[in-house]
Amino acid sequence: MRKVILYIAASIDGYIARPDGGIDWLSMVEKEGEDYGYGAFLASVDTTLMGRKTYDDVLGFGGPFPYQKLSNYVFSRQERGPDDNPVQHITEDPAAFVKKLKAGPGGDIWLIGGGQLNTVLLNAGLIDVLILSVIPIVLGAGIPLFGGQPKEAKWRLAGHQAFDTGLVQMKYERG
Repeated sequence: MRKVILYIAASIDGYIARPDGGIDWLSMVEKEGEDYGYGAFLASVDTTLMGRKTYDDVLGFGGPFPYQKLSNYVFSRQERGPDDNPVQHITEDPAAFVKKLKAGPGGDIWLIGGGQLNTVLLNAGLIDVLILSVIPIVLGAGIPLFGGQPKEAKWRLAGHQAFDTGLVQMKYERG
């Protein structure tokens, strides 16, 4: 069965973006020649999942859509017509859709976010692995890693790495 992997960065106080969706603070750990395993991770997945706001944020980065060669699903509560990017807009229940997706053929699935979608899939028990990169900043407010009402879930530490930029990356597997 395919695994859903939440691969994401958060501030020390648990925010994945500023209140306005800004992620400019991620640049504080940029270092030439260091991608924190992102390239290898990206090569290991064939599918992405993201909420509509996250999708809009990705489009706001400028340049071409970064996941051209992957199967991409964007979840929204409102119908949205096709656009120029290789994405499918999904309005059905995310948990039911992802459960079917996991049972089908293919490789691992990257849950890009955001916070609301993270919580829906967490509460449904559909996230198998959490790779969390903690950035050494306290934002004080913003979009939480898990928005809404996340249920208690136990995880097992499967690995960790600290970098000289202050970023600490932890890999957790469902406990």
